[in-house]
Amino acid sequence: MLISSAHAQAGSSVSGMLSGEGLMGMLPIILMFALLYFLMIRPQMKRAKEQKAMTDALQKGDEVVTAAGIVGKITKAGEVYISLEIAPGTEIQMLKASVQTLLPKGSIKAIA
Repeated sequence: MLISSAHAQAGSSVSGMLSGEGLMGMLPIILMFALLYFLMIRPQMKRAKEQKAMTDALQKGDEVVTAAGIVGKITKAGEVYISLEIAPGTEIQMLKASVQTLLPKGSIKAIA
């Protein structure tokens, strides 16, 4: 008697899975992943793309702020490294990737 009721339950669950109950059970999980993608992953990829475009466009004379908070003017720009003048006669070498923000021209004079 117990075995026949177990077979009856198993048969109804298989037919329920085929009729779409399984998809409705997974729908909230699918919606959570879609929400996670559109709220977190996609904007982060967009910001990374904008940052890469900005660092690729850096050239001599641009005024920048680095990730460390150093403000300076680019005196040399290579493929990977830049020379940054942080004070008159003081230059440092930095990775291009460490540039956080590109400032408008004349910002350093306005700050000082």
